[in-house]
Amino acid sequence: MESIFNLVWRHTEDEQVGMIGLYGMGGVGKTTLLTQIHNNFNRARNDFNLVIWIVVSKGHKIEVIQDKIGEKIGLFSGVWKRKEQHEKAEDIFRILNTKKFVLLMDDLWEPVELTKVGVPIPDSRNKFKIVFTTRSEEVCGHMDAQKKIKVGCLTWDKAWNLFQEKVGNETLLLHPDIPEHAEIVAKECGGLPLALITVGRVMACKKTPQEWKHAVQVLRRLASGFSGMGDKVFPLLKFSYDNLPSQKVRSCFLYCALFPEDFVILKDDLVYFWMCEDILDEYGNVEEAKNESYHIIGTLLASCLLEDEGDSVKMHDVIRDMALWLACDLGKEGESILVDTGAYHAPNVAKWKNMKRVSLMGSGIKSLDETPRSPNLLTLFLRGTFLERIVNDFFDFMPTLQVLDLSQNVFITQLPTRVANLVSLQHLNLSYTCIKWLPVELAACARLKYLNLEHTLLLDYVPPNILSNFPLLKVLRILDCGSSNRVFFYNEKTMIDELQGLKHLDVLSLTVGDTSCFRNLDSHHILVTCTLTLCLNGEDYVNPSSYFDLSDVAMANMKYLDTLQIKHMVDVYSTWITRLENPDCFLGLQFIVVVNCTNLKNLEWLVFAPNLIRLHCSLGCLSTLAVLKQVISLLKERKSGGIA
Repeated sequence: MESIFNLVWRHTEDEQVGMIGLYGMGGVGKTTLLTQIHNNFNRARNDFNLVIWIVVSKGHKIEVIQDKIGEKIGLFSGVWKRKEQHEKAEDIFRILNTKKFVLLMDDLWEPVELTKVGVPIPDSRNKFKIVFTTRSEEVCGHMDAQKKIKVGCLTWDKAWNLFQEKVGNETLLLHPDIPEHAEIVAKECGGLPLALITVGRVMACKKTPQEWKHAVQVLRRLASGFSGMGDKVFPLLKFSYDNLPSQKVRSCFLYCALFPEDFVILKDDLVYFWMCEDILDEYGNVEEAKNESYHIIGTLLASCLLEDEGDSVKMHDVIRDMALWLACDLGKEGESILVDTGAYHAPNVAKWKNMKRVSLMGSGIKSLDETPRSPNLLTLFLRGTFLERIVNDFFDFMPTLQVLDLSQNVFITQLPTRVANLVSLQHLNLSYTCIKWLPVELAACARLKYLNLEHTLLLDYVPPNILSNFPLLKVLRILDCGSSNRVFFYNEKTMIDELQGLKHLDVLSLTVGDTSCFRNLDSHHILVTCTLTLCLNGEDYVNPSSYFDLSDVAMANMKYLDTLQIKHMVDVYSTWITRLENPDCFLGLQFIVVVNCTNLKNLEWLVFAPNLIRLHCSLGCLSTLAVLKQVISLLKERKSGGIA
């Protein structure tokens, strides 16, 4: 694999490339790379007769940059320094335009207006070169860089070599147990050169295994307590945080630190969290909130404070530590948070008092037996713990709580009835829990905008008309909800009336078991207006009253249908679906799951799903090689542009 230096150097030799932007998070080695490029220009044979290096400080002034360049090209004098900006620009342009120059600019925080400075713009005719470093991909765009190159963290081999170099073999070989602990310490640095160098130098004098074990404990528990992290590494990284465009974006960044280390965070989850905590502007629908959220996520990605993972994002370990240092240790950001994702016991109730956000996600806590007083708490993450019991009055003194995530708690069988005290609650996620009934007291949470009951397979009781108590509901997820598909559809007409009463509903996921139920939903236009995940599941219907034809789904014209699951529908089939008059019936469909549908032999209807990303079929559906070939042929045809 080509090294980052070789890649950059190759572009400097390309006559079609005049401007190169190197971007990456703080401490990743951008300045070191630019130094190597500078040295190589001075050392290697090339056609350039002038190589200029300048550091562009934050909040730069044009005159300061002019003075730095003027000094490099022999213009800097008392008389010249007193000239007006436009006069300096003319002088700089006159000299640089007659030379073949390379301008290396380090540490740009904002775009530099080169014409105002007097620097000629590189093109294929003049063959001038400009290479700059920045923490922001957006700066690369504003500078019209023909090549934008991200400087990433080191691979493990290079990171380990750098760490060993800073620690020294003498220390590493003092005890046979030290190398093992040293590797763990190095991995905690996440390949970030600044952290590797800082931590490595500190550990160079640690001569016992116990000291190395302690270093691991500190880095994992409270990295800011490690020498050099809180006073060197984090302050340098904080510049990127300070440079974010608004307090709203900074708050969204700190929110991402609530998740465990190396956690892959779904972008859409962030949309709903931020929307329901009222971080975003007030919007009439989810789509507008999603647009703003994705704009914020894009800003954080461009600032190298998050890492893109497709439909998800990740936060680098050291960046997360810096965020926790900001929110927890400094306590100056108004974002007081308590994060203990490795806890085995609930935090002392005294710790909850001033917290705005608490995350015990993925912890080993088994019970919450005390009643904390949290007058300012906005978000509480209890996802994926070992919780078996929540004392009934646990939520009594959380009047401002807006986001509660209890998902993926397989040992939770009931929700405390005193949940009714959460009068500000807007987001409730109970998905993948083993709750058996919803308390009727939940109706008091009238401000709910998001309710997720997906995959609550043991749920067998939902209070009648419960949904009518949530008039502000925007997102309702009841896919695979209940021990039977009829836990919500106990009374089909009542359920349809409830859904129709949700005037703000934008996102809906649900499971339907038979044709008549589906047609009733369709006839009331409930399936047309929402972004939809639809599961057709006949598992609970031993003797279906009628077959299920996929043309029913297509004719419903669910243009916002995103995900379609067809499970255990032994009588489902597709007939004239390929002859539909409306070719846009599955236009938004991206994900299809087909499980145990032995009569579904024809998949030609996939031609009506041009945006399909993923198709999952069990062998029970594609029982013949011919059908499998049919799918592959369709996908190949689409890839080559044959399917409109």
